[in-house]
Parts: sequence; C-alpha cells; structure tokens
Amino acid sequence: MNQAELILFIVKIWGGIGALVAIPFLTFGIDRLDEDARGAYVFRPLLVPGILLIWPLILWRWNILVNGKDEWSHRYRPPRRSHQVFALIMPVAIVLIIAAGLSMRQSWPADIAPIQLSEPAE
Repeated sequence: MNQAELILFIVKIWGGIGALVAIPFLTFGIDRLDEDARGAYVFRPLLVPGILLIWPLILWRWNILVNGKDEWSHRYRPPRRSHQVFALIMPVAIVLIIAAGLSMRQSWPADIAPIQLSEPAE
C-alpha cells in the first residue's frame, strides 16, 4: 500500500465514522440540543458535510450538552485576551505585506524591444 492509498483509506474511514455520527445526530440528537431545530428538517442535509469533517467535535459537544457539563455563562463570553495581541500583529503584518509587494519588482531583460500591438481588423 503506497502513501496515496493509505491517505485515501484514512479519508474513507474518517468519512464513514462521520456518516455514522451524522445519522443519529441529525435524526434525534439535534432536537435535544437546539430547541429551534425541532421540526426544521429542510436544513439538516446541509449540515452533513460539516459533520463528516468535524465529527469528533460534534461528539464531544453533544456529550457535554447532554450530560449537563456545559458552563453556559462562559459560552457567550468572547476571548478578549487575544484581541489585543491581534490588534498589534495585524497592522504590522499588513505593512510588511505591502512593503514586500512593493519591493519585489519584476526586471525584464534589457535586450527585448517592446512590440506595439496592432488594432484588430474589422
């Protein structure tokens, strides 16, 4: 088995487990977790690709909410500690990106003469 076959095998296993998680979660699990999802069946197929990819997070969150271990007071509190760091990093990164873009100029060979394009014939 080469690397490509191994990667494809792992992707198939991951997707299969995700499908096994998506079926019970979308049939009865989402109704217990989100009261706004009760009776809303049209949007559920749209969630399948996301569940196939992040099924471990779905299982972890589903377990926390069903067992009552969720700290609801922390759920809506934004992580403001990281805001100051990104407020300093982003302007510096933008300036560096613009400076790098302006400093990298293409140099053409000096012996190539410019060619004037003719107008299209009518």
